[in-house]
Amino acid sequence: MDQSHRASVKLSQRVASAADMQRLGERLAPALKPGHRVHFHGPLGAGKTTLIRGILRGLGHGGTVKSPTFTLVEPYALAGRSVYHFDFYRLRAAEELEFLGIRDYLQGQGICLIEWAERGDELLPAPDVDVYIEPVDDERNVQWVSRTDSGGGLLGGLT
Repeated sequence: MDQSHRASVKLSQRVASAADMQRLGERLAPALKPGHRVHFHGPLGAGKTTLIRGILRGLGHGGTVKSPTFTLVEPYALAGRSVYHFDFYRLRAAEELEFLGIRDYLQGQGICLIEWAERGDELLPAPDVDVYIEPVDDERNVQWVSRTDSGGGLLGGLT
C-alpha cells in the first residue's frame, strides 16, 4: 500500500441521523483496501461506532457490531478480508498496545478502524484517513482528512 504523504484532502459533511451515519459508512466500505487505517475522533456518543457499523455492513457483516471498549479489538473476517475494529477509550497508557500486539495488526494487510486513536498516538503510524465527528444540535458534522495518497483515494467515493 502506498504510504507516501501528500497535502491533505478534506471533506466535510453534515449528517442528520444515526441511519444517515450508518449509510455514510456503507458508502465508504467499497473503497477500503487491505492495509488501510482509519482513525475516528469525537466525544462519547458522537457516532463513531455507528459509522464503523455502517462500514462493516458495507463490507458484508450481517451480525451485531459492538464497540470493543473492554476488549480493545473486535476482529472480523469479511469477504476474504481481515477487518479490525479497535476502541482505545479505556486505554490507560499507549504502552498497553504492545501487550495487544498492535504492531502485528498494523503491519499486516488487515483494515484497521480505530476509535479514540489519539490515546495511542505515540505508538500508531499516521492513518490513511482521520475522521472527526462533532455533534451540532441534533446533527453531526463529519470531517474527513486524508493523510496519505491512498487516503485521498478513499475519500473519492464520498463526494
